[in-house]
Amino acid sequence: MATRKQSESVLEAERTKTKPPPLFKVLLLNDDYTPMEFVVVVLQKFFGMSREQSTRIMLKVHREGVGVCGVFPRDMAATKVELVTGYAREHQHPLACVMEEI
Repeated sequence: MATRKQSESVLEAERTKTKPPPLFKVLLLNDDYTPMEFVVVVLQKFFGMSREQSTRIMLKVHREGVGVCGVFPRDMAATKVELVTGYAREHQHPLACVMEEI
């Protein structure tokens, strides 16, 4: 009776390192028409900021022309931009919100 000897080889899974998804900054741009209070409301509503935090960023946008609202993966950043832009248009404000890769 012949016996087969099975070779003892261990299969090891190759480990591939996946890169984390690219991140994007969501930015608000200053304009001469959108009321400051509206910008504060937008920051609270869409970015979950406190009133104090929102006011700080609103003032930065007002003084420097641009302010960072948050950093997110691409899909989330794009959604935030769409929501903010749509909300601003609904309220007839020209508030611009854009995203920029880090």
